[in-house]
Amino acid sequence: MLLSLELFALLVLANGAPVVMARLFRDCGNWPVDAGQLWTDGRPLLGPSKTWRGIVSGTLCCLLFAAWVGLGWVFGAVFGALSLLGDLISSFIKRRMGMRSSARALWLDQLPEAGLPMLMAWLWLSLPLWEVVAITLLFALSNMLFSPLLYRLGVRAQPH
Repeated sequence: MLLSLELFALLVLANGAPVVMARLFRDCGNWPVDAGQLWTDGRPLLGPSKTWRGIVSGTLCCLLFAAWVGLGWVFGAVFGALSLLGDLISSFIKRRMGMRSSARALWLDQLPEAGLPMLMAWLWLSLPLWEVVAITLLFALSNMLFSPLLYRLGVRAQPH
């Protein structure tokens, strides 16, 4: 049970740290991962909301938390990086679908960023598959529920 909570916390940190850092630092370190490049369809590769500051802050937070709870800093760094890679994949797919940056896409916004790191955790920690699926779905559903609330409270700039 404790491990499940730790993994859930890692997902929240990987995806929450970039939001917090964006609020704290505004434009400082706000360099787009895609450097403003366009894909062959003429749309942005990822969009301006995917920044190096977000990648570094999410990965670093996971690294520190995982080291603190005994999962190891390497595990934390890989977990965080995979979560953020999942987020980049979601953004890439959404741009190909013609959706603007920060547009909401239920399940597509949550599953890759939770599923990739949880797949790694399943292999690394020999977790039961049902636990991996449960944590992934719990993260996705809680994200869908709480993100609009955080938006209304002024914590998030977008309602997802």
